[in-house]
This record gives sequence, C-alpha cells and structure tokens, in this order.
Amino acid sequence: MKKLLLISFLLTTSIFAQDRLTGRNFATRSEVIGKNGMVASSHPLATQIGLEILKKGGTAVDAAIAVNAALGLMEPTGSGIGGDLYAIVWDAKTQQLYALNASGRSPKSLTIDYFKSKNMDKIPSFGPLPVSVPGCVDGWFELHKKFGKLPMSDILDPTIKYAEEGFPVTELIAFYLNGTVPRFSKQYPNVAETYTNNGKVPQKGDLFKNPFLANTYRELAKNGRDAFYKGSIAKTISQFIKEQGGFLSYDDLASHNSQWITPVSTNYRGYDVWELPPNGQGIAALQMLNIIEQYDFSKIAFGSAEHLHIVNEAKKLAYEDRAKYYADMDFYKVPVEQLISKEYAKERKALIGNRAGTYNAGKISHGETVYLTVADKDGTMISLIQSNYRGMGSGMVPPKLGFMLQDRGELFDLTPGLPNSLEPGKRPFHTIIPAFITKNGKPYVSFGVMGGDFQPQGHVQIVMNLIDFGMNLQEAGDAPRYEHIGSSQPTGEVAEGKGEILIENGFPFDEIQKLIAKGHKVGYGGYYGGYQAILYDAEKGVYFGASESRKDGQASGY
Repeated sequence: MKKLLLISFLLTTSIFAQDRLTGRNFATRSEVIGKNGMVASSHPLATQIGLEILKKGGTAVDAAIAVNAALGLMEPTGSGIGGDLYAIVWDAKTQQLYALNASGRSPKSLTIDYFKSKNMDKIPSFGPLPVSVPGCVDGWFELHKKFGKLPMSDILDPTIKYAEEGFPVTELIAFYLNGTVPRFSKQYPNVAETYTNNGKVPQKGDLFKNPFLANTYRELAKNGRDAFYKGSIAKTISQFIKEQGGFLSYDDLASHNSQWITPVSTNYRGYDVWELPPNGQGIAALQMLNIIEQYDFSKIAFGSAEHLHIVNEAKKLAYEDRAKYYADMDFYKVPVEQLISKEYAKERKALIGNRAGTYNAGKISHGETVYLTVADKDGTMISLIQSNYRGMGSGMVPPKLGFMLQDRGELFDLTPGLPNSLEPGKRPFHTIIPAFITKNGKPYVSFGVMGGDFQPQGHVQIVMNLIDFGMNLQEAGDAPRYEHIGSSQPTGEVAEGKGEILIENGFPFDEIQKLIAKGHKVGYGGYYGGYQAILYDAEKGVYFGASESRKDGQASGY
C-alpha cells in the first residue's frame, strides 16, 4: 500500500471532477425525488426491476426481494443466494420497525478439534471449510410471508428472463469478475462453467447468461424455500461439499431458520439510529456515535484534524469491544445494553486525548457486499444487506445451480472459550449491517454502507454528514471518506498499535498535517464501501433517493 508523504501534491488541493451550480462541490448529482416509491441499489438494471415490481402493486419488500435476486445474477461478485442476509423493515401498517437475522450457522459436525488435528490455527479463506449455511433464501421467504403481496413467481420472473436472455455486464463488475474468476477456475470445479462465456470471462458490455440460476430461481418460485433447504438443491449442495472435503450437510440445511429480532438504537442529537444486535457488528456504530455525541460538532468543521481525530479514536475504542464481545447471542450473552449505553460511552470518551491512542482489535477482511433500500406508496421502507463475504465467496459452486457458496465461517476464532469461537451450529461474527434512522418515532432515513470491516465507520460518517454537517442525502454519500485500519496482519490475527487513517482526495492538506502532528499515521488507497439511501420527507410527502458514486448504483423513483 502506498503511503502518504508529508509533501504530497495529490493532497495539496481538493480534487473534484465537476462544478455544480447547487450543493456541495463534491456532490456528483442531485438527489432523486419521487412520491409513489423509490428504489436504490448498486446496479441500474436491478433498480429498474424493483420499480417494475412497485408499479405492479408490489410492496417495498416484494421489490427488495426482486432487486436482491437480480443482484445475485448481475453482481455475483458481492452477492447471491449462497450467502446471508439482514434486513430492517419499517412497516407502515403497524408504524414500527422489524428486523430479520437471516444468517446461517456452521456445520454441526465441524469442531475446533478438526482444525487442531490438521495443525491449522485459522479457518481458510476459501474452499469447503469456511462454508456455512446460506441464509439468503430463507430470509426472502420470511420477509415475503410477513410483508409481501405479489406471488414469488412474479417477483423472480424479471431476473429469470435476464438470466436466460442475457444482460450487459457493467464496468465495475467486469473488473471484479476478471480479478476473481480466473483464479477460482484454476482451483475449483464448476466456476468457469457458471461464470464465463464458453471459457471467456465477461468484459464490460458483454452479454452474460446464467441459465443454471434461472432454473434455480424457477424452482424457488414453484416450490418455495423448502426446495432450497430440503429438496434437490439441498441434496446437490451437501453432496458437492462432501466431495470437496467439507462438512456442510443436508441436515445443516434442512434445520436452518432465520430469526425475527428486535433492533437496537441510540439517540444521536435527537435522531434514533437503529442497528441489529450481534452476531453482526452494527452496535459498533452506535458505540462510536455515543462517544462522538459528547463533542460539540457545531464548532468542528468537516474534514478538520479535530473531526478526523475524534471519530477515529472513537472507532478504536468501539472496535476493541467488537473484538472482545461480538458473537452469536444464542451462544454468548453479549452485554448489548451496557455497550450502547450513554454511561459506558462517557467512560470510553475519557480515554480519548489530544494524540493518537493505541488499540488492540481484530482485523477483518473488506470483501464485497450489496446493499439496497426500497420504499413504497404506502410508506413501508426496507433496509437490506446481503453478501457472500470475500467478494464472490468460497469458490465452491455446486454443479448446475448457478451460484457460489459463502465463506463466512472464516470469521470464527479457533481459540476455545472465546465468544466467537467455532462451535457446531453457531453463527459466525458477521460484518454486513443494515441501518435505519427515525425521528420522533417516524421513519426518516433507510441506509447502508457496504464494505466489510469499514461498515460501522461508514454508517457513522453518513449519520454525521446528515446531522452534524447538514449535507443532503446524496452529498452525505459523495463526501470524501476516511477509514481507520489496523496493521496489515491477516484476518483473524490481532492488530495492535495506533493503526492508520486512510483518506480519499478532498481533505485539506493543512488539516492532514495537523492530524499527523497528533501522532496519526495517514495514508491513501483505502476501501470506502458503497452507499445507498432513501429519506422520507413527511412534510412534503416525498422520498429522496441517493446512490453511491463510487460504484455502478442507481436510485430511481416514480
């Protein structure tokens, strides 16, 4: 990774590609505004499918499932039905939030002893061993059962057609495919058959088909979630993983279930910010916000050394707790209420001084993910995130099913007795997190920032941009980002020391110099995630939509 020199021409000025008559100079475009519905996803064609479902009378949840299904086809580098899902839903009828944990569990026959017998001190990143139960499909059907309206056949049909007839591959996805598929194809079966055009990896603009996935979606539409977890699909998955030397079994799939859970929140300057409790890392964002709230940001400018110092010191403290406590709460009672309490935040804030502090926290991979959000004419909104981890996932592609299985099991610890230690039938620590903001008990913003380890940091930056710095929804995502990272040690090992702050272009160089003077190591070349959001303006009765300028996304309404 290239390091920032004290004298760096790249950072002596703010670098932007356009001039605008309105809004901040870093904004890439205006917000999208619609009255009857809004869809924001990381792929324009998927967004259009979501709008199509809304216009047919589908709910926000119907449309979200349709968008997610499309992304599994069009953006397999970050999503698919081989992975997991989390969602927060604002239900217009009951006027309350609901949350779904649709993450899968470890194989029941896999224990720490297996890895010790092989002299392995961490779970591999790829291959059959990190494969956990894919929870996405069960998540779709749970959401649909509670909030859906259209039949699943209508919801999946647009993507089935694209999978059979082909769709043009975007520039960014072509880049990711060409970086991943050749490597996996050399190591694992069925990858080239599924993700190439007769052995050639799709390039930008190439039409790509996935008839195997079309058949799988058609089976789900006809026979429901049991086709995946108890039918022929489950049998194919379990047999394939067994042949590859893995442990995921038919029983692991057949016994899987999602959980409806209660989201948790903290109040940040009058706004309630909602996240899901562990096994995910969402409460890290709440912990950071509780610390940051104790500083008066009406007197601290965006991009100033003080701004970056405070947020990154708060991150260090929250991520120490993340490494220590966050795990599957069916196996370990995470002290969530204490961790997100204002009293605890006061204790933690007292540890922040004027110079960079040291910290000790686990290092997690970035990995690709998809985040999407949808709002409908009745006022229901959904915040949904879905991923295979490490981009496309484990490299394990069951024959003729059209998708790759996730490698989330890599995130377990192989040290016995820790909250996140591997145990049979346990959900691993998870990186993907959806978010929601309410104001006075009413919906305000549904949003997410994909990107592995970065996600809580990204959530905090969006919340601060909206509330502390007065940015609009698009500006909040377009604003220059920063990321605090640990050492360059591999995933699973402990990162110690002060870490490093990576920044995008756009921060004043004199403020970067001040940050360095505080003892921070500053660099560039980070991974800043991808953002989608929908804001509801109750006074005007309209939705505002925004999408990530760093990716191929689109927000669209009607």
